[in-house]
Amino acid sequence: MSSLIKRLVSIAPMMEHTDKHFRYLIRCISKHSLLFTEMITSAAIINGDHKKLLSFNVVEHPIAVQIGGRDIEEILSASLIAESYGYDEINLNIGCPSSSVQNGGFGACLMLDKKHVGDIVHTLSNNVKIPISIKCRIGVDDLDTYSFLYDFIKEVSSSRCNIFYVHARKALLSGVSPRDNRRIPKLDYDRVYKLKQDFPHLEIILNGGVNSLENYSDIINHVDGVMIGRTAYKNPYILSDVDSHIYNSPGLVDSIKGIACQYLDYVSQQRITKLFHLTKHMQGLWYGRQNAAVFRRLVTEPSCTVKQIQEFIAKAN
Repeated sequence: MSSLIKRLVSIAPMMEHTDKHFRYLIRCISKHSLLFTEMITSAAIINGDHKKLLSFNVVEHPIAVQIGGRDIEEILSASLIAESYGYDEINLNIGCPSSSVQNGGFGACLMLDKKHVGDIVHTLSNNVKIPISIKCRIGVDDLDTYSFLYDFIKEVSSSRCNIFYVHARKALLSGVSPRDNRRIPKLDYDRVYKLKQDFPHLEIILNGGVNSLENYSDIINHVDGVMIGRTAYKNPYILSDVDSHIYNSPGLVDSIKGIACQYLDYVSQQRITKLFHLTKHMQGLWYGRQNAAVFRRLVTEPSCTVKQIQEFIAKAN
């Protein structure tokens, strides 16, 4: 392993989802899963409100900050600022295919310039004390061969990056939305598995299409961990057995009601006028259960109150 962090299960960085409030909710379910911030651009960190962008609750450890950018010195400055906030890992976004990210010359299009990515990693490795990791795809547009992926990993890892979160789909840079990029390109787990065979000294974490942990034991025979994305937001309770079954640690979960009540205690302590921005993250807790749609509408309603949610929980089966 590249550090003391156990990356057996990670929660993927998701824009408008993995803010500090959702991460706190996940910590009510799993103590050990590795959490990620939303992607934050290096320019935003340097020019924006550090505290607003980077602050987090101490219970969120272990936690990685994902940074998007292209300019080496700018990324270094942003990484040093993030490191000062106490993050456990710096993750570079080399996988996002959105048009806005492409306009900035970073994200998935950086896979086309492996030497530049290597230069970024080399600079960070010489100046940042915490681990540096990469989140990438298995290919980009027509550059969709194992040799392309192999060459990218070889170049970047030679600059002292040992941790790769690999989305097992290629990125389509035009004509397809970011949402469709998560489902249209075909999954190719075998390509990610082969990476681990060819680079056994690297930590390879598989991302993409992990909709449950039922086949975790099959996947973990080939790689070092899994990264779960939208499914963890849609149904966070799937993480309820992670600590006990995967990390061999006492589980935190007693019941969905217990999770909801613990999170509501947190919500009640926050100094924020629009509680909806916090309660909306609860919408998946009742997924697949009686009155799930009622609960989802309740917690995503802008006028929602803690008392209303408490009343629902008291009546729920």
